Amino acid sequence: MAQTNRLYFIDAVRAFAILMMLQGHFIDTLLSPIYRDNSNTTYIIWSYFRGITAPVFFTISGLVFAYLLLRAYAKGNDKPRIKKGLFRGLLLLAIGYSLRINVFSWLSGYFSSYFFVIDVLQCIGLSLIFLVALHSIFKKHSYIFSIVLFTIGCLCFVTDPLYRNLTLDTVPKIIANYMTKTNGSVFTILPWFGYSAFGAFISTIFFRHVHRDRFKLYTIITFFVVGGFLIYFSSLFLTKLSYLTDIELFKMSADYNYLFTRLGNVLILFGVFYAFEQFLKQSIVARIGEKTLSIYVIHFILLYGSFTGYGLKYFLNKSLNPTEAILGAILFLVVVCFISFHYAKTNAFIYNLVRKITDRVKK
Repeated sequence: MAQTNRLYFIDAVRAFAILMMLQGHFIDTLLSPIYRDNSNTTYIIWSYFRGITAPVFFTISGLVFAYLLLRAYAKGNDKPRIKKGLFRGLLLLAIGYSLRINVFSWLSGYFSSYFFVIDVLQCIGLSLIFLVALHSIFKKHSYIFSIVLFTIGCLCFVTDPLYRNLTLDTVPKIIANYMTKTNGSVFTILPWFGYSAFGAFISTIFFRHVHRDRFKLYTIITFFVVGGFLIYFSSLFLTKLSYLTDIELFKMSADYNYLFTRLGNVLILFGVFYAFEQFLKQSIVARIGEKTLSIYVIHFILLYGSFTGYGLKYFLNKSLNPTEAILGAILFLVVVCFISFHYAKTNAFIYNLVRKITDRVKK
């Protein structure tokens, strides 16, 4: 079986994504509306790069998770990894919901449907569970697994026009919110599972070929070429495909083609970080990338006031000017990372805490 080298660039990509998310959430939440000028070049660039964050998160989570499953299976024992993956998926679901709890409101007898709103953690958690299921089905057929993942990613993206404005009024909110944004969900499992599927697809390529000579060079080139094609030509390709097949869905997808374009951005980013991987090993950037869950939880509590209702949003909601927002974002990054490094040593801090609690409940 092929040697499975550690992919150090992944931690750097995760660090980039989490830091972009922190500053993006801070500025978007606290910047005054009068400064949101879509004709301002700086604001346009900031908004564009902010839009890359979620696709990077979903893609890298699929890549990492599937890669670990493949490596465990290659060693002849993937059952512990499958069990751990299911646990993490369920844990992310639980944390995602818990961050929307307002203890004081609940104690006063008021329960808001805000609790059922779906965000990135629930979608990633559910995506991990889906990937475990797919791995369990196709793990003995590596190339079929790759084809299935690639097909699922394409279907999630191309069919977006069919469910983009979906409303499920007759379905309970706890279920409907995974498929529709009408009740306030920030993310939905479709199309976002598509990014996780593409990430898992990339992991199968890495797993089979990473040991080969010049693999890194060819992969970096491929990231840039495919990424550039998706950014600049995927809409044209979908339009041509619609004409050739007479399938209107391809044209509808091309007319609002943010999904394939963002995937192109993700691949370009992968190419950049993979090219500079040797400079990122054991760096502070890589260490930040190892603590994404801790950082996410801490930032959510400080910014949005999880559990208490009193966060920065409560006191400063949409009130800052650009200078205050930028300086505040930098300070926010430093504070959140400091807390994560010194009070939640790694993501394992949260996982181990939950395991201790569940073990005590069992006893």
